[in-house]
Amino acid sequence: MEIYNAIPPLLVQFIMTVAFSFVVGLEFRSYHQANEYKLNFGSTRTFVLIGVLGFVLYTLDSSKQLFTVGLGVLASLLLVFYWRLSDTKHFSLFSTIFALLIYLIGPIASVFPSWFLVLFVVVLILILSEKTLIHRFSDQLANEEIATLAKFFIISGVILPLLPDQPIAPMLPVTYYRVWLAVLIVSGFSYLSYLVNTYFFKSRSLLITGFLGGLYSSTAATVVIGRQANSLGSSFGHKVSASLIMATTMMYLRLLAIIFVFDRAVAQQLFIPFSIIIGISLIIIVVLLTLKTQVTQFHEAGEVKHPLELSTAIVFALLFVVFAFLTNYVTQQFGSHGLKFLAMIVGFTDIDPFILSLLGGKFTVTDSAIVSAVMLASGSNNLLKAAYAVGLARNRSVLIAVSWLVLLFLSSFLYVYF
Repeated sequence: MEIYNAIPPLLVQFIMTVAFSFVVGLEFRSYHQANEYKLNFGSTRTFVLIGVLGFVLYTLDSSKQLFTVGLGVLASLLLVFYWRLSDTKHFSLFSTIFALLIYLIGPIASVFPSWFLVLFVVVLILILSEKTLIHRFSDQLANEEIATLAKFFIISGVILPLLPDQPIAPMLPVTYYRVWLAVLIVSGFSYLSYLVNTYFFKSRSLLITGFLGGLYSSTAATVVIGRQANSLGSSFGHKVSASLIMATTMMYLRLLAIIFVFDRAVAQQLFIPFSIIIGISLIIIVVLLTLKTQVTQFHEAGEVKHPLELSTAIVFALLFVVFAFLTNYVTQQFGSHGLKFLAMIVGFTDIDPFILSLLGGKFTVTDSAIVSAVMLASGSNNLLKAAYAVGLARNRSVLIAVSWLVLLFLSSFLYVYF
């Protein structure tokens, strides 16, 4: 370290410029050789000279006029190179733009921290070395996914900061900001699950369907697995039950993560019961998977609905407001007992808007009452999923999972009232 500190900073920056320009030049040469392109404007040495030129001109003149002139001269020479190359069948701006980026290595080494220079060079090397992977990914990426990503940026980076953090109305003790924050968090979980499910597990097992579907919607995953179980029969009961239990396990993990974002005090009180449920569920899944059964692949013909439709976000926001109104009315009229009854009823619908409205609003209830409501809502939702599994599968393959879901409902009820 003392030896490194004794080296003048200018020398360190020059050595880094030369070394990184040389490395990128080697990779650039390999890229052209692998793709049978002819290097008309030079090779590795040319890249080093371009890097040194950028460094020297940037360092010589504090006004950076020399650096700007050098950039103009280099761009003119590359324009001539591009014009001559356009007469052949292989012409692209890729090589010329890459040379201009090498010219920037010197200034980056002088101004930016070392980690940014390394990151900059690594990105350049990856662009060169992973051409096939980048092309395959861009070919597989549907055009609608770009629009969907733009929607996510809009609802997260544009709409959310503009919303005021003030109550919507006296009977709605939730703010505009908290409503849209809930939409953003749930949409983010759903979008991540959708991307992994669509682009990494197109041919997926039942267990992965339960895992990813539980992050999106455990109820929807239960419906999908229940339909598949109907055609598989009772001989695949261990796989089917493990997948159904996995979907519900991911529901508890998702709820715990979302609740932690909104209210850490409530999340801390729910951590122990949720952890027990998650732990026992995982043990049951492992036991079921160790039993010898034929490996089943899931090929659901139904199209997965995209989770980031703006209409879906608006519906979720409206449900959030409706449940906030109901929660406020019930708590004012009937107190915590009314809230528990409402939670059990809501469990047979979509519990996410109810739980998030409960956490995002300023209701006259204690944290323990909120914990009870979350337990009852998730418990009755398990009862709904058990009914879906039995009704759709219509065989004994779901027996173990249904028994566990019913037991979770009873356990939630006993946890709250006893």
